[in-house]
Amino acid sequence: MTVHSFHIPVMGIAFTIDSPLKVAPFGIDSSISLVDDILLEKMRKMYCERFEIPYHEISENMHDFRARRIKSYLDLIKEHAEKKFEQIKDITHGMSEGLKQYLDMLPNTSSLKKRFKAWELSACDLNSLKRLIDNNLSMGNIEVNIMTKLDRENYRKKVSLGQTYNDAHAALRGFAKSNLNSFVVFSAGMNPRLYGYIEEFEDFFPNEKGFIKKKITLKVSDYRSALIQGKFLAKKGLWVSEYRIESGLNCGGHAFATEGHLIGPILAQFRDQKQALITETHSVLVQALSQKKRNVPRFPLPVKISAQGGVGTAEEHQFLLDHYKLDSVGWGTPFLLVPEATTVDDQTMAKLSEAKEKDLYLSNISPLGVPFNSLKGNTKDLEKKGHIAKGRPGSPCPKKYVALNKEFTNEGICTASRQYQHLKLEELENMDLPVEKYQETYEKIVEKSCACVGLGTSALLKYGLDTKTEGKGVSICPGPNMAYFSKITGLREMTRHIYGESSLIDRTDRPNMFIKELHLYVTLLKTKLKETETSNPDKKIDYLLSFSENLKKGIAYYRSVFVESNKTFKKDRVSILKALHDYEHSLARTTEQILNLKT
Repeated sequence: MTVHSFHIPVMGIAFTIDSPLKVAPFGIDSSISLVDDILLEKMRKMYCERFEIPYHEISENMHDFRARRIKSYLDLIKEHAEKKFEQIKDITHGMSEGLKQYLDMLPNTSSLKKRFKAWELSACDLNSLKRLIDNNLSMGNIEVNIMTKLDRENYRKKVSLGQTYNDAHAALRGFAKSNLNSFVVFSAGMNPRLYGYIEEFEDFFPNEKGFIKKKITLKVSDYRSALIQGKFLAKKGLWVSEYRIESGLNCGGHAFATEGHLIGPILAQFRDQKQALITETHSVLVQALSQKKRNVPRFPLPVKISAQGGVGTAEEHQFLLDHYKLDSVGWGTPFLLVPEATTVDDQTMAKLSEAKEKDLYLSNISPLGVPFNSLKGNTKDLEKKGHIAKGRPGSPCPKKYVALNKEFTNEGICTASRQYQHLKLEELENMDLPVEKYQETYEKIVEKSCACVGLGTSALLKYGLDTKTEGKGVSICPGPNMAYFSKITGLREMTRHIYGESSLIDRTDRPNMFIKELHLYVTLLKTKLKETETSNPDKKIDYLLSFSENLKKGIAYYRSVFVESNKTFKKDRVSILKALHDYEHSLARTTEQILNLKT
């Protein structure tokens, strides 16, 4: 049972590392990144001291230390979030302040909120209040996020430990062995070996009542990907309980851009074909579970569809819920300015609150080779530039979570590391390139920034923990939506904004979320066209034309939606339709330029 229609998705490595402890007691779902077990262990030590409970270090010398660290941290968060929730429910001396806060954050349309107000007016006894609480209040989910691409092979004394000790595998094992009854969110694409490993753990299979203790959420970019992955897992007897669609560009963190497919048409396909998705995967699941002689659910198990990326107003939030029949909407970037929900150091939060469009950009700094949303002037980039100025580009790479490149070594190294960039620049020196080409190649090598450290340091700074190994440089990965939020605010104020009871946006020029994403994709197409003009265009023309055609179809789709929908976006409908017209003409000119490359 969920009481809110929004969730807080994973952000970076540290920014939601303890969000469930802060918001789960108030019924809000949030997600912890499982990338950095070193950081999780430091956080566990801090919270053990804060809660005055014994701390027993899990050192790197111990067997399976990564999985054990993850399990121990998750169990700690669960235990103390539940204690806080029980305190909220305690009415020994009447309604607690926590309970009042819990109810106050619910939307005014909430039937639960109305029932509590009715109880107050009826002057009933505390026993009836206790029954109302026990039967209706629920904690938010303590989700975990595993980036499937970050599945580094691990060694001891230069001997591989084997696949099950790869980073993502160990993270999955830590979650599987934890006491959580929740969701694991798999992001960054399909990892067949990792998906196969899920079968090792009983909690991922339905029991005799169809209940699954550890549920699977897939973060996907389109319906086809959802169907392929859903069926792949169903063949192993595993059910996907949630498909989470994320905007390809109008989001924070890594930007997995589609080939011009916009989020509106994608969500419409999920809405219209949800039942087909459930029916098809259920039939595969039944066959697999039968063969495994496991419990076979008589009816299809529940499936949630959620979405995230660029939502910023109550009107957009409600439109997504109503028009696309979503179960939840992810609000990420705006929560970076809510200290009661996320963990961001004061200096970085101040930079975020002041950020405008020009300060937020899609970079190539990620060692994963995927475009990455970033904030200009972040301290990790300043640190990187300092290394370059000293003639020592690259990071010391103390954690190695993105050490995946084997171009020069048998063991993977990170493309942002000093070791890799030194070897790559040595190679560059021997290539005898023209000055302009040399400089262009040099910039591409040294622009990579250490993400696994930079995205985690913020929590260490926020809580005054040791940063000797990591340094003090912070990377931050807000989405473009950050430009329109400028107030450091409280959790209650943010929920009021989400539910339309007040507004945290002062600017009047914020574009509609669908228009903003369209702008980002049109801009990306122009960038790709420019890159193609200076390289070999023949191989890329068809791709660019397909990209353009998908955007054209997306514009036509939005025009029909906004023309027909006479109850939503009334105030902005004229400007939205004008923007669609302008982008249509801009796209036509770009398409003409692409076609001219053929001549």
